[in-house]
Amino acid sequence: MKLPDKINTNCPKCGKHTQHTVKLSRKGKESPMNRGRRRYDEVKKGYGGSPRCPKKQVYKVGKRNVLLLECSVCKKKRQRVFAARTKKPLEVGK
Repeated sequence: MKLPDKINTNCPKCGKHTQHTVKLSRKGKESPMNRGRRRYDEVKKGYGGSPRCPKKQVYKVGKRNVLLLECSVCKKKRQRVFAARTKKPLEVGK
């Protein structure tokens, strides 16, 4: 799917409609010292195998992409979840 690189939408900080630049929000790198990651590594150690369930039989249609909107006036950034689930990659600025 193709999205414009600039859209007019409401800015919660300015309190009015302004032009926003659109980017795709990417997931950050997971820290190896998170509590869940430490616990998972401890359980997975040795010959026990994976503690998680086997693969699911039902899969979702696609991911919900998250857009990062930045106001051109006040430079405030916020996230917006793209409503449609899509397997096709989103292209911004085409």
